[in-house]
Amino acid sequence: MLKGSLAVVAAGMVLGALGSIAAGRLLSGLLFGVAPHDPAVIGGALLLLGMAALAASCLPAARAARLDPMATLRAE
Repeated sequence: MLKGSLAVVAAGMVLGALGSIAAGRLLSGLLFGVAPHDPAVIGGALLLLGMAALAASCLPAARAARLDPMATLRAE
C-alpha cells in the first residue's frame, strides 16, 4: 500500500519540478530577486511535499497493518 502511494507521489514530484522549471522560464520577467531555476527552492519544496506525502501515506498503512485480515474478511 505504501509503495503504490509513494510511486504516485514520486511521479507527481517529477512532473511538478519540470512544470516549475517551465513556469519559471515563462514568468522570469515577474520574478524580482529570485532566480527562476533556484535549486534550493525547488529541492526544499520537493522535500517538504515528500515528507507530507510520506506522513499521509504511513498513517493509513500503519492502521491497515494492525487489522486482522481474517476478521476483516469475515465482517464483509
